[in-house]
Amino acid sequence: MVDVSAFANRLAKNYKHYAKWARRNQLDAWRVYDRDVPQFPLIIDVYGERVHLQEYDTGWQIEDHQYAAWMAEVQQAIASVCGISVSAISLKTRRRQKGESQYEKTGRDGEDVIINEQGQRFWVNLDAYLDTGLFLDHRNTRKRVREEAAGKRFLNLFAYTGSFTVYAAAGGALLSETVDLSNTYQAWSRRNFELNGLDPALHTLVRDDAFQYLEDAAFAGKQFDLIVMDPPSFSNSKKMVDELDVQRDQVKLVDGAMRLLSAGGTLYFSNNLRSFTLDERLLADYAVQDISAQSVPEDFRNRKIHQCWRIRHRG
Repeated sequence: MVDVSAFANRLAKNYKHYAKWARRNQLDAWRVYDRDVPQFPLIIDVYGERVHLQEYDTGWQIEDHQYAAWMAEVQQAIASVCGISVSAISLKTRRRQKGESQYEKTGRDGEDVIINEQGQRFWVNLDAYLDTGLFLDHRNTRKRVREEAAGKRFLNLFAYTGSFTVYAAAGGALLSETVDLSNTYQAWSRRNFELNGLDPALHTLVRDDAFQYLEDAAFAGKQFDLIVMDPPSFSNSKKMVDELDVQRDQVKLVDGAMRLLSAGGTLYFSNNLRSFTLDERLLADYAVQDISAQSVPEDFRNRKIHQCWRIRHRG
């Protein structure tokens, strides 16, 4: 018998608190456990009647039969605490990712399900990709965008599945452009738009490399009042003109976005590179506010899961 009591007790305590909190905040999807007990290096997210379980590779050496017994007890504890069956748990093992590997298919199809978040609805899939289709840690910033979007032109760069655009449209954005290089995620964005009743005549999907888009949009004289840019830490996709390194390329990216930002507009720039530091030149050239402490949601024990800045033109 494997002893998982320390894990089960912490999970139960977290679940009791956050389940009530999630209901108050209209959340179907939320984080319930984040490596709280070192001997259980797991991240557990609730998605309605399902659970997304991520096991982080620690390099520990363990026999296959011992691991199988340990994981079986872990999943049984999760099922018991969350009131679901073990079959409703989607297990993934996360290792250090490079390039686009976080977006690659797992080889499983899984089931597309709809979850509700603060009045918006999104398609997610807990099995097909390493990530589910919705980054839960950006929930606060999505809400901030909805509160600020009324009457504004919105641009979503590195858009993934378009969740920021859904929030902007719900907040009354006049129009939007949603830019991503992936056909898969552009199609996913389209389904999210349809699910939330967005008018395709006003909310345009643009399949393009972000660097190329920034050049072309500036040449075309496009202007936006609200921009979100959440690039990956690194990407060397064959579809891109150049590889992307967010630490190295931050000035080029932010300068490019600021050329498209109206005089009184706001850019939200974020990334999840733990070692990232903002370039001093950006601090000198623009009015920059670090809002990371406010942008990480309450259910995330890891307060360094991302960094986020509010950037505006000086004066």
